[in-house]
Amino acid sequence: MRAMKASVLSLSRATGRLTSGARVLPSFIVAGAQRCGTTSLYRALAQHPLLLKPVLHKGVHYFDVGYWRGLSWYQAHFPLRMSAGLVEHRYGSRALAFESSPYYLFHPLAGERIAADLPGVRLIVLVRDPVERAYSAHAHELARGFETESHFESALELEPERLAGAEELLCGSPFSLHHSHQHHAYLARGRYADQLDRLEALFGRERILVLDSHRFFAEPETVYDRVLEFLGVPHLGYPVFERHNGRPSPQPVPRELARTLREQFEPYDARLVRWLGGEPSWRR
Repeated sequence: MRAMKASVLSLSRATGRLTSGARVLPSFIVAGAQRCGTTSLYRALAQHPLLLKPVLHKGVHYFDVGYWRGLSWYQAHFPLRMSAGLVEHRYGSRALAFESSPYYLFHPLAGERIAADLPGVRLIVLVRDPVERAYSAHAHELARGFETESHFESALELEPERLAGAEELLCGSPFSLHHSHQHHAYLARGRYADQLDRLEALFGRERILVLDSHRFFAEPETVYDRVLEFLGVPHLGYPVFERHNGRPSPQPVPRELARTLREQFEPYDARLVRWLGGEPSWRR
């Protein structure tokens, strides 16, 4: 079964590559952050008939780890213009293709690449309590086999050493990969404000929508309405909202460690107020 699935995917990619020039490119991207509800938002948006997801899978990961493949490879992942045209004719409004790759927000070159290849594209970013995000990310990477340190606090202690020189390597050798930058940046990925500042310089404030993931899960209809307004897409009813890729924590973050980490994140969290239009949920 696995071999058959791989064969089908390979054939689909080959077909997509041959027809890439006849395919649409994304009008918006869910760019991150990791472990902040990006899959749940992606699944909700994909139920809207005018929002066209990639043909094969959610995250193409072109602008972070696959940029060496070239734009035609990327375009091959999206629907044909003819298919998009049929949808537009049926609903009387423009169809928008999109994808979701949560490493884009953190990768130092992804924003520049997106801005260069997709002029006019809009970005959606979800943020979450950075302490909870870090703890969830550690459990996630441990379960996937990308983390060997089973103790969260020990992994945090290793993070500075693991990430040392990572951005310099990625920027100096643009097609390179850095395992720890992608899989062990538990605290660094939670400094959302720095990453948003980098994107703002490239896209402008008006083309970036930042959402509090806690509010998305608590009030999905309200947040969904805001996303459609941001994209300029008509409301055609609500999708089924479900939570995806959640991993139950074996135990809460130790209280003293959580307090220390919140103090470290505080200056970054304070800078999110202007992006969210109010206090992040975890600061209230």
